[in-house]
Amino acid sequence: MSITPLMPVYPRCGVRPVRGEHCHLIDESGARYLDFASGIAVNLLGHSHEGLIGAIQRQAATLMHVSNLYGSPQGEALAARLVGLTFADTVFFGNSGAEAVECAIKTARAYHQHPEGDSTRTEIITFTNAFHGRTMATISASNQEKMHKGFAPLLQGFRYCEFDDLAQAKALVGPQTAGFLVEPIQGEGGVRPASQEFLSGLRQLADEHGLMLIFDEVQCGMARTGKLFAYEHYGVEPDIMAVAKGIGGGFPLGACLATERAARGMGLGSHGSTYGGNPLAMAAGMAVLDAVANDDFLAEVTAKGERLRAQLEQFIGNYPELFDRVRGKGLMLGLRMKEDSRAFFQHLRDNHQLLTVAAGDQTVRIFPPLVAGEAEFEEFFDKLSAGAASYQSAAA
Repeated sequence: MSITPLMPVYPRCGVRPVRGEHCHLIDESGARYLDFASGIAVNLLGHSHEGLIGAIQRQAATLMHVSNLYGSPQGEALAARLVGLTFADTVFFGNSGAEAVECAIKTARAYHQHPEGDSTRTEIITFTNAFHGRTMATISASNQEKMHKGFAPLLQGFRYCEFDDLAQAKALVGPQTAGFLVEPIQGEGGVRPASQEFLSGLRQLADEHGLMLIFDEVQCGMARTGKLFAYEHYGVEPDIMAVAKGIGGGFPLGACLATERAARGMGLGSHGSTYGGNPLAMAAGMAVLDAVANDDFLAEVTAKGERLRAQLEQFIGNYPELFDRVRGKGLMLGLRMKEDSRAFFQHLRDNHQLLTVAAGDQTVRIFPPLVAGEAEFEEFFDKLSAGAASYQSAAA
């Protein structure tokens, strides 16, 4: 047998974590890595947050799973809290970001399939370099051919538009358009924030044409930008929003939030999930909100992000041949390089025990746990500086 027991779909590196402590991962040999990847924006409270661990332990000892055929006091409580904190009136819980986006797509189409809607409206306009997940619907929603390879035929019903190009988005709207699906800040696409004009314009187009505006905040949501959700930076509310990653702090959890109007087609039997909304996930989600959904915590994230960005902008001036710019919001920052970023992020990982994440558009994602403090930021810059110097020296 030549295939590995774990299906070989990931390019797994030599780092093999077995334990986590606050902002560090420890591998089998005891080597410590500073984790400024956070599981790609998942471990927003780090790896040993007492509140999150305690909530999971208590719930695991009480009730882990129950069918959605029964009432859900835990799900009702978390949904009510999210509704109180956002634009939404109702929430569906799943297990991942891809599931959250799938539900958002279904909700948008069901809105138009409703007796009061126009059933010919089935197309979703999405945007270049987006990442919405790895299911058939979510890869079809992206224009990235690397995710399409081997899985043809793709699902119909998606049209691609250049990200942050309002004029093109307006030109693509037609009689079959059901809505827009967009990341307010692209993650995989290179930590690219949308412009105010673009998101405000999409909201206006949706209102003018009776369309659904869907925000994918799987990566940029849950306090990472210094707001509980990134749409708050723009003052633009969606009709539907997909959330995951940080919402469970490391426990699998996703959510689709919607207004009452947007969810009019999502009645009994229209959607479901065996594990979605299980009591254990709800306990994790509630613990995360306990930690992050307050003004003091969000202000700290904003302040940390401003300091980190200022230091990064000063740092890249020392290496004009390597780095182009810093972009992003809060503690969702991207370091755009003047060459492919993958070799550099691998160099940091393999030679300096610093974990970051590569992204599109020659960008290194810098996503520290939101609980990182001055000691961790000082360690980060020590490792980043040493890494840039040794990388440049090796290339000379």
